[in-house]
Amino acid sequence: MYQLKINTSRSTSQVLVGESYLNLPAYLPENRQAVIITDSHVRQYYRNMIDRYPVIEIGCGEEHKTIRTVEGIYSALLGCNADRNSFIVAVGGGIVCDVAGFAASTYMRGIPFGFVPTTLLSQVDAGVGGKNGVNFGGYKNMVGTFSQPLFVICDAGMLNTLPAKEFVSGLAEVVKAAAIKDGRLFDYLEQHAGEILAGKPDVLSHIILESVKIKAQVVEHDEREQGERRILNFGHTFGHAVELLGGVSHGEAVSVGMMIAARWSAGEGGLPADSVERIERLLKRLGLPVSTTLSAGDILQTALKDKKRESDVLRLALLESIGKAVIRPVSVCEVNEKLFRYLQNT
Repeated sequence: MYQLKINTSRSTSQVLVGESYLNLPAYLPENRQAVIITDSHVRQYYRNMIDRYPVIEIGCGEEHKTIRTVEGIYSALLGCNADRNSFIVAVGGGIVCDVAGFAASTYMRGIPFGFVPTTLLSQVDAGVGGKNGVNFGGYKNMVGTFSQPLFVICDAGMLNTLPAKEFVSGLAEVVKAAAIKDGRLFDYLEQHAGEILAGKPDVLSHIILESVKIKAQVVEHDEREQGERRILNFGHTFGHAVELLGGVSHGEAVSVGMMIAARWSAGEGGLPADSVERIERLLKRLGLPVSTTLSAGDILQTALKDKKRESDVLRLALLESIGKAVIRPVSVCEVNEKLFRYLQNT
């Protein structure tokens, strides 16, 4: 097991990579009532652990990542007499972690919480870093908080219950982490793609740990996304639009978004063409899409409603090289002019 601490100005979050979910009781604060938030799909696999505690079960799927779901959690918390001395544990994927973290950080003005993420996406990204939120008005994560979990238990063994498509979706965030911050990890992904897809335990633990290290480093420097943390949005500005419009998974959409951003990086910022080809080749090898049939106009109109827009500027996370990302402010007019070009190249 590897223990990693994320220290911010307000709190410390402990990420435990390689720990068993069965050891959850050892990390629960003493003299606090623990309440589990999960969904019906996850509960069927881990009932023996989950049902030891009061359980709040939410629906499965992106359509349940809403204020209405959070209201239901508030009501359930009141129903089990949860108070400021309670502790929430989210057991599930990115949606469960996002919703539970948001509910915990707002219920009674905030009670502590921890995560046991059950998907690759949530172990390397959604469960780490302190962003908690829900969708609103059809747009991703429009309402949320910055609040760190007390702990995150990343048990790679839990990935055995994942459908192949969800596992592959999570790999997009691993590729993103490598592309923005660690060229050696990118090399490793290229060299071990077959073992990753085969679910080799030591290889999975390695890519989870290295991805978490990257995110922890960025979050410690910029918890509230005022500067460096924006590089974590590589592939997301347009990817979120693809996700909303195309009905694909988050990872699949981010994969398409990374290809748009990589082409943009080559065309406007000097990323070598062979680096774009490496990114495309790796994504394809991992089973991720690199293109979409959506129009540039539709993607742009949706992207302009993203919370990352500032007045008439989008701050795009681009690459100078594999392992080095930069933030470039790009005017809406320029995006309108160039998006079609780089979308077509995908």
